[in-house]
Amino acid sequence: MDTLTLSNDTCAETVARRLAGHAVNALIGEARLSPKPGLVDARGSGSHDDMDLPMLEASAKSLQTAFLSMALAGWSRRPDTALRRRIGAIGREGEKTMMKTTGGINTHRGAIWTLGLLVTAGAMHDGIATADDMTRTAARLACLDDTACPPAFSKGGYVTGRYKVPGAREEAQSGFPHITQLALPRLAESRQQGASEEEARIDALLAIMTSLSDTCVLSRGGPAALDAMHAGAKAVLAAGGMGTVEGKKAFDALEYAMLSARVSPGGAADLLAASLFLDSVAVR
Repeated sequence: MDTLTLSNDTCAETVARRLAGHAVNALIGEARLSPKPGLVDARGSGSHDDMDLPMLEASAKSLQTAFLSMALAGWSRRPDTALRRRIGAIGREGEKTMMKTTGGINTHRGAIWTLGLLVTAGAMHDGIATADDMTRTAARLACLDDTACPPAFSKGGYVTGRYKVPGAREEAQSGFPHITQLALPRLAESRQQGASEEEARIDALLAIMTSLSDTCVLSRGGPAALDAMHAGAKAVLAAGGMGTVEGKKAFDALEYAMLSARVSPGGAADLLAASLFLDSVAVR
């Protein structure tokens, strides 16, 4: 092996580890962020009775190897069906590891899809890319068929079919508009307005919640719960966001409604984690 090959391999390993580390940190950051309506956070389990913060943190850490393998697979590659099959296989192995870690609880299946695509996309650009670069490349990957994926039941797929709404697959294939058009701009805006980092991140979550067809909410509460989530999130942001007294009051009302309905915006949480990942690695 010549010097150039050694250098390339070392660079790929370094970048892949960086991307995987940021992906895991984004999942942990999302889990710890508080307060979040209906979601597990540092205060408790929200609308969940089968998971808590330590479980989510352990689940996130269990995905380090999967994200690393996806990044290595994507290094300096162009999107093609072979790469799509490869990262799909890695994702399924990562899901098995996650389920073993959590005792069979689905903590991060959606995040494996979303962050897996973005980690791979980041490596395809050699670790140097804007958020738009990564989301566009991830979309191209998501539009390719994983011909090696065995048929399997998906609650998200069932819900999107039942209610005729876009789901995680469509979000990815469209280039993650809830991240690029809502979450990241709101994160930057709230920071500029003087909100704390925690408040800015909650505002970014709420921005996603204003319009996402969150299949986790639909699955538990149906269209009425989803409409209430959209309206409640809009009310918080219209009141000035979490950095204001009125925004916090509106948030309390949203949280009460979501806890009462026992719904949890898990899809929005996955997209927030992806937003935090892009915020930490993207070139500006």
